[in-house]
Amino acid sequence: MTEVYHRSVGRSPAAVFQDYVQLTKPRIIVLLLITTVGAMWLASAGELSLTLLGITTLGGALSAGAANTLNCIYDRDIDAQMERTAWRPIPSGRVGVGQALLFALILAIAAFGILLWGANLLAASLAMAGIATYVGVYTFWLKRSSRQNIVIGGAAGAIPPLVGWAAVTGELSWAAWVLFAIIFFWTPPHFWALAMMIRDDYAKVGVPMMPVVVGDRQTAVQIFAYTILLLPVTMLLVYPLHALGWVYLLAALGLWAGFVVQAWQLLQDAGDRTTARSVFKYSILYLGLLCLAIGIDSLLPQSFPF
Repeated sequence: MTEVYHRSVGRSPAAVFQDYVQLTKPRIIVLLLITTVGAMWLASAGELSLTLLGITTLGGALSAGAANTLNCIYDRDIDAQMERTAWRPIPSGRVGVGQALLFALILAIAAFGILLWGANLLAASLAMAGIATYVGVYTFWLKRSSRQNIVIGGAAGAIPPLVGWAAVTGELSWAAWVLFAIIFFWTPPHFWALAMMIRDDYAKVGVPMMPVVVGDRQTAVQIFAYTILLLPVTMLLVYPLHALGWVYLLAALGLWAGFVVQAWQLLQDAGDRTTARSVFKYSILYLGLLCLAIGIDSLLPQSFPF
């Protein structure tokens, strides 16, 4: 405690503020909010209230920040040993565990209150379910015990589009669950590519990520398989749901083809971390552009291809 205190003394308010922002993992939050906004555009058929958009994204950001902060608290022991995470505020001693826990609770309460007030109970409850899944299922249970940790725990990252859909409609339709499924199947290729890049760090702390347990080659096979499965899942929004039309169809096909090429290249040289990094970066581009296509298509008069 004394060490933490001394590291906090003399630091500017801006530096302290930055530490708390880092606890929330803002880059992850941006990606989650992109899926939330895409779902809201689709649910509203392009007639989205900017007020509701602002309230929902704020509530979503706060809930994701709470979940990520709780993750940082629990994982502080392994974060301190991993080169990629040793600089984080808790393992480096810049923020105490008690302070971080209070911060996470404030964020979670604020998220629930904002979504309940500005959207509805379903959206607020789903945001809390996202926190519970990410922290309870992934962080506490699966991350350190199963190589399927990111597959099952990845459901937490698939909840934001449900929050967005519920905020607009007050219910969850089949289209909302397809959006959930898209993120669910997208998560393993995205995260396993990252895990391949930093496999040594995970091995050092005993976290059974897929590359650590089965090796790069089998991980690349799994990445390729999940990438293939993305096509039929994304196409469900076109047929049989007729939720989106030609713009989305062409974008989804083109983006998927690019993803398959990336995954295939990784399969040919699974030990190449540069290729793994390329897959990781493309996965982010894929999701962002897919959500953009959803937004554009929802603004156009629908002309269904089937």
